[in-house]
Amino acid sequence: MTTSPLTPYPSPTFSFEFFPPKTDEGREKLRGVRERLARLDPAYFSVTFGAGGSTQAGTLEAVLEIQAAGNDAAPHLSCIGTDRGFVRELLTTYRSHGIRRIVALRGDLPSGSRGAGEFRYANELVAFIREETGDWFHIEVAAYPEFHPQAASARADLENFARKVKAGADAAITQYFYNPDAYFRFLEDVRALGVEAPVVPGIMPITNYSQLARFSDACGAEIPRWIRKRLESFGDDRDAIVAFGEEVVTRLCEKLLAGGAPGLHFYTMNRAEPTLALWRNLGLPGSE
Repeated sequence: MTTSPLTPYPSPTFSFEFFPPKTDEGREKLRGVRERLARLDPAYFSVTFGAGGSTQAGTLEAVLEIQAAGNDAAPHLSCIGTDRGFVRELLTTYRSHGIRRIVALRGDLPSGSRGAGEFRYANELVAFIREETGDWFHIEVAAYPEFHPQAASARADLENFARKVKAGADAAITQYFYNPDAYFRFLEDVRALGVEAPVVPGIMPITNYSQLARFSDACGAEIPRWIRKRLESFGDDRDAIVAFGEEVVTRLCEKLLAGGAPGLHFYTMNRAEPTLALWRNLGLPGSE
């Protein structure tokens, strides 16, 4: 068994990520998903945020509904395409509604955009949040066990991550991955740089191979060859893809938790059942 440089946490924490729906039907569907997942007593629900504030209204609406239902919400905040005034106003709004968590990201430059905005990198955004709000927010940042696709080198990416944490981040959530060794090696490397913040693995259920392949090609997350080949062999047999994906991701989660991961952050894609299936397989409390 691969071991982690972390001391195993006695009580791992779990969280779930949504994206803001754009239609009334989508909002109603997400409400049902959230209600089902809330029974698992997650630490928080996070809600994504488009570059330059393209989903600002939807993100705010979703996090306020989550908070009103009695769950902690963590809005994502992207620095690409934003300025200090915009971010300051948004932080004030979140504080006024009792939001205590932020997921601070660089984000991707939108198509057709002419500039990145006043914040070039996530460490600058993290530092600004701390300057403006002190320790009001628990700040999560992104981590890339298989390295960011735009990183100049592996070393540069590790140093970028360390800068984000040292700027004031409390913890990190990783890009999804399917090779646990990548995660544990990443921890060893950042601990050597003096970073002690918790790094929570991001977990992506496998339910649709073509969709997953597109995501992975775009974001640089590796699908190991043996997993790709097995998924390709199922063709259009969705049930076989779901069953195999559930088995693979369950084993991944088991290895991560056994190795000392401080918790798991599930990328739900606004669906309950894929995450609930993993939850049941892991024998976690509160599963349906």
